Amino acid sequence: MTEAVPQQSKKILIVGAHPEPRSLTASLTAFAAGHLRGAGHEVRISDLYAMKWRAAVDADDFPDHPADRRLDLLAASEEAARTGRLSPDIAAEQEKVRWADAVVLQFPLWWFSVPAILKGWMDRVFVRGFAHGPGLPPPYGEGALAGRRALMSVTAGAPKSSFSDRGVHGRLTDLLHPFQHGLFWFTGMAPLEPFAVYDANVLPRERFEAAKREYGRRLDRLFTDEPVPYRSLTGGDYDRGMRLLPGVEAPGTSGLDLHLRPRG
Repeated sequence: MTEAVPQQSKKILIVGAHPEPRSLTASLTAFAAGHLRGAGHEVRISDLYAMKWRAAVDADDFPDHPADRRLDLLAASEEAARTGRLSPDIAAEQEKVRWADAVVLQFPLWWFSVPAILKGWMDRVFVRGFAHGPGLPPPYGEGALAGRRALMSVTAGAPKSSFSDRGVHGRLTDLLHPFQHGLFWFTGMAPLEPFAVYDANVLPRERFEAAKREYGRRLDRLFTDEPVPYRSLTGGDYDRGMRLLPGVEAPGTSGLDLHLRPRG
């Protein structure tokens, strides 16, 4: 009998965003952490509601910024990140991202987006000088956080058929594009196809168990699945104005799919 090859231990940050500790989101967060630890990985969890995470960016994020000087957010964040003078809660989350080989976001789909507290985590953590900016690798592919993987795990109340090209809500990939492409890929992280649990408002036990089994399979492939094949900004597909060159796309491609390389 051939012995199974042990999976190399990795470091994974899970960021959860739901106010109810008994929610489906919290249950999936706990399941993911247990499953990954059971596979030999190191896991850290940022439970944003339990942490009382402050979502709004303001002058308190930059304690040393002079009160009598206009707050230029890009300049202030870059200076504070460079000198290690961001507020302690931001610095702690940035340290977790640096530590991680992969980041998993676990959240419900609220008004076709992430909950405000999770958007606030993105706004305050991925600041200029840490995740992007002068002196760091160029965005969309090479980015400051290159080498890490990212997975969005979403719960949605509507059926899967409604999140499709002809579905009333539009494709889930389009709804999540600002985060998959505009946050992860922009900073160099390699996003995977999102995992989703649909019809999540009322989820019978048997469907929850099936969702956990499928989620477990996705987590097992966290470091082996092919990432979403977004085009690199410096790969020759865009002009100096960051506009896609004509003719590089496959025939019939349109919309956000223009920014995907043909698989294979």
